[in-house]
Amino acid sequence: MKKSFSEFFLMDTDDVRRYAVEILHRFAPDEETDCIEIGDGNINYVYKVFSKADGHSVIIKQADKLLRCSGRPLDLYRNKIEARILQLEAELAPGFVPEVFYYDEIMAATSMEDISAYKNLRHELMENRVYPHLAENISEFLASTLLPTTDLVMDAGKKKQNVKFFINPELCFITEDLVLSEPYLAVPFFERNKNIITPGNEIFVEEQLYNNNSLHTQIASLRNSFMNNAQALIHGDLHTGSIFANERGIKVLDPEFAFYGPMGYDIGNVIGNLFFSLGNKAFTMPNETVAISQLKEAIRDVFDLTRKKLFEKYDAMVSFPLYKNIAFKKQYIDSIMADSVGYAGTEMIRRTVGDSKVMEITSVTNMAKRIPMERVLIETGIHFVMNHRKIIHGCELTDIFCRELDKI
Repeated sequence: MKKSFSEFFLMDTDDVRRYAVEILHRFAPDEETDCIEIGDGNINYVYKVFSKADGHSVIIKQADKLLRCSGRPLDLYRNKIEARILQLEAELAPGFVPEVFYYDEIMAATSMEDISAYKNLRHELMENRVYPHLAENISEFLASTLLPTTDLVMDAGKKKQNVKFFINPELCFITEDLVLSEPYLAVPFFERNKNIITPGNEIFVEEQLYNNNSLHTQIASLRNSFMNNAQALIHGDLHTGSIFANERGIKVLDPEFAFYGPMGYDIGNVIGNLFFSLGNKAFTMPNETVAISQLKEAIRDVFDLTRKKLFEKYDAMVSFPLYKNIAFKKQYIDSIMADSVGYAGTEMIRRTVGDSKVMEITSVTNMAKRIPMERVLIETGIHFVMNHRKIIHGCELTDIFCRELDKI
């Protein structure tokens, strides 16, 4: 018996095909279509429905009530947040996100533009495709979507309404736990610890992360800022797997972790993930000197161009007289970029020792390369965290990585 779409249930491919016809009206009832699942995430199901005749298509993303890996309950409201932020980002940064066609609150499903012409940036970088436009486009997306959602630009009342709408406690808790707690606390002190340490790095992790009180001081500060600094509407999980790219540009996906938090968290996440590609290349393909050079340049430029564009957009968007103060403007943007460095460090550390790893690390099966690669990434991340208020230029980021690499 066919289920009605008048109450929530988890759809399979046949249901999704029917949904695309009956609810979305993207296909004629007698049109031959096919449906494939294309998502590989842990909290959503993503399908592509397409016509067998002319190939026109739609993407349907449905939220699940349970976390796939553990069965932990999740609020379906996150799907509503994701649909709304995509619509807002489309207004602020046209062309940088897929168009949302329809959000179905009953089915917790968002239908959107198919961006199959773009490829997962993490995979592209692994294949040494470092697009020349990356830094320009990533920095433009960041500056265009972050600054306009702050109190400096928005009406204060509207901004507070936004903060309320984008409250996202369950997914924020995942970040607070997996990113900003577990990597620094050994099992006896943190019973939920799920860190996965590569054999051979146990003592290194214990000394550098678990028993590093100076590091913990800085992590506590960054964690506190993440939880309490409702600065701007951030993507919340902006890594190279949620950015798709081709020769023409980029598309940014999967903002289900969105909430009002520190702008530097998004900027830092992008930068931190670019270092995974750099680390992988440095240890597994050191002869790919062109790609390595291009990637270093992209890292430097993402940082420097984002800073530059924030300064430019600040002058164009901010009108309140006190905020027009030159010294305050510099202080404000300096603080954002300092946060970016710190959060880049926490991202590098957590993906290396935590239970949510990246393919740039897990694909390295030769332990003679994997162990030192992880140590370089961790040491670089620690340096970023410890010195995040001192680093002001993109070249300093890659220089720190290179110095750690030279120690091996």
